[in-house]
Amino acid sequence: MFKYFEPNKIFSITSRAPKYVLLFFVITLSIGLTEALILSPEDYLQSHSVRIMYVHVPAAWISLGIFSTITLLSLIGYIFKIKNFFLISKSLAPSGLVFNIVALVTGSIWGKPTWGTWWVWDARVTSMLILCLFYAMYLISWRIYQNNEKVYRVTAIITILGIINVPIIKYSVDWWNTLHQPASINILSETSIHVSMIIPLIYMTAAFALFSLLIFLMKYNTELIKIKNKGLDRL
Repeated sequence: MFKYFEPNKIFSITSRAPKYVLLFFVITLSIGLTEALILSPEDYLQSHSVRIMYVHVPAAWISLGIFSTITLLSLIGYIFKIKNFFLISKSLAPSGLVFNIVALVTGSIWGKPTWGTWWVWDARVTSMLILCLFYAMYLISWRIYQNNEKVYRVTAIITILGIINVPIIKYSVDWWNTLHQPASINILSETSIHVSMIIPLIYMTAAFALFSLLIFLMKYNTELIKIKNKGLDRL
């Protein structure tokens, strides 16, 4: 089954995909921004500052999703010796780091009018900062070891250690008394946020996911071209 993930088999698809992804991204982002900035209502307590949520929350979701994906791919890649899974993970990591930083920055901006300060060592905020450090360590490891065989073991260890932080981020507002508000959207229970705010969140999350896919394809194609230029048909 894993033979279908060989670079030379999927480059013909990934090389053509970016232009279509870009088109869908522009359309989805346009709808999302219209919903978030114009059509969605202001909050009765936070007023228009609540609109930061439409960037902050999707960025956090995408960041967590990408790191979870990287961990899964690294684990499978290490167990079954599939080097291309590490290449996919390496190509996903930059956009994950970017959205992690976006979540931290927008959270800080949102915190000023709601908490009265730019930064607090809140459990949710601190655990997101730790995730950012794991992203940085992951990418730095690729810089240090490059294509040395050791990089696969080192990055796999980093992701396995980092994934422990993901449920901490998710449940930190439930486990500890924090300034950060509890989750407003729950899949398995009643959602406390109004549908007029859920729709912009869905569109913006989809737009950020498409942007992550676009960056991934550009990075991944660059890596595949490097492999081809070295005269290798496979990793």
